[in-house]
Amino acid sequence: MNMEERFDRIIEPITETIKQHLRRIPEDIKRQTQEIRLRTGRPVCLYCNKGIYFFSRAGRILCYPAEEMLTATRDDILETFRAICSYSVYSHQDEIRNGYITLRGGHRVGVGGTAVLQDGRIASLRDISSLNFRIARQIPGCAQELLRQMKGRWAHGLLIAGAPATGKTTLLRDLARELSSGRSGPIRKVAVVDERGELAGTCIGVPQNDLGLCCDVLDGYPKAEGILQAVRTLSPDIVVCDELGGMEDVSAVEQGLNAGVTLVSTIHAGSAEELLHRRPAVRLLETGAFGTVAFLGERSSPGTVTGVCKAGDLLAQIHRNYSSDSGGEPVWPAGVA
Repeated sequence: MNMEERFDRIIEPITETIKQHLRRIPEDIKRQTQEIRLRTGRPVCLYCNKGIYFFSRAGRILCYPAEEMLTATRDDILETFRAICSYSVYSHQDEIRNGYITLRGGHRVGVGGTAVLQDGRIASLRDISSLNFRIARQIPGCAQELLRQMKGRWAHGLLIAGAPATGKTTLLRDLARELSSGRSGPIRKVAVVDERGELAGTCIGVPQNDLGLCCDVLDGYPKAEGILQAVRTLSPDIVVCDELGGMEDVSAVEQGLNAGVTLVSTIHAGSAEELLHRRPAVRLLETGAFGTVAFLGERSSPGTVTGVCKAGDLLAQIHRNYSSDSGGEPVWPAGVA
């Protein structure tokens, strides 16, 4: 499925008053589009590689805001939200609680609204006010440069770091495809733990995205359970999972490492400095599960690797200076969470 077809599919739940304009945009803009934003009472926006586009009420594409722009009404938001949930909001409560809904094909819709708290935790959302459609991309071959830089060093794991919308999931998807198909070395058995359904885009048990010839998908599994399940039942060479970051993920990674598998994953961090100012990220590196960290660059070119370094070199920036007053604990930079 090409990018134009992916664009046409992701706009299916959107109300006709807005969708009629989206259908008519040029093919080259469809190919560039990364996000479609709907906000109550605000202009409909397309976030593309080269900028942001708006629409006039007559349907013309605008490069700059103007007075007469196409806006999303409250009814547009609510009707689109219900369509995204297949008109069964209750059945999607677990996803809504986490702030997003995954669509067929691995596309994700971020949901903004008012949190409903229960015992201090988010139980649901109400008064939905914004929807962010993120288009899942397949860019075959985008992982080849990283594979070349890695030079086969997979035994000690890989962590891909990048800011939001820099193509971490796109790159991870292509890595799984390359490794499990033998396009860059021997064929490896790859297990993908697809907690949010973004990597494989599984629908009725069938991955909609190409993850290669020798890849098994554990769809909807939490990371910790998925990693252990993969080890117990699929004997993978490499386990791939997306978006680590919390302290609970450290435990999952340690369990996978103890089981003897190689881990490849991603984390939100736009730079080495940002990575090292997040305690869970440093703990992930300290597990020893990731020997190499790759950093992604510009949002305008998703999946572009700007640097590859050893995890030990990053940790040395923190651990080289120990305080005699800290009892042997690392001195954390100011602002570490």
